[in-house]
Amino acid sequence: MASLPIDTAKFTGIICAVPPAPRIANRETGQLRVDRDTGKTVFQVGLCLMAGTSADVITVNVPGEPSGVQLGIPVAVRDLVATPWENEGRHGISFRATEIRPLNTPAPAGKGAGQ
Repeated sequence: MASLPIDTAKFTGIICAVPPAPRIANRETGQLRVDRDTGKTVFQVGLCLMAGTSADVITVNVPGEPSGVQLGIPVAVRDLVATPWENEGRHGISFRATEIRPLNTPAPAGKGAGQ
């Protein structure tokens, strides 16, 4: 299925609601999920997306451990996408970003913050 880009600039705020944790690929062996493109361990971060008077918490997968991201701090998210999925009668939406960093941390050269 197609990935749908999300414009994070439309949110009035994004904060870390659940600190980063490595994503488990196999619960029996404890093997961690690895990103195919970068070879880095995939981490999950719970983010609270605020817009006007509403807020939603989503779990976002990101390659590599997001440095400095802690519970309750504002964050910037780069390249957030939503991907609908269906498997054996179950369905949902998975979220992925290329980077999550504390809002007060400058973006790497050539990268737009909050995109």
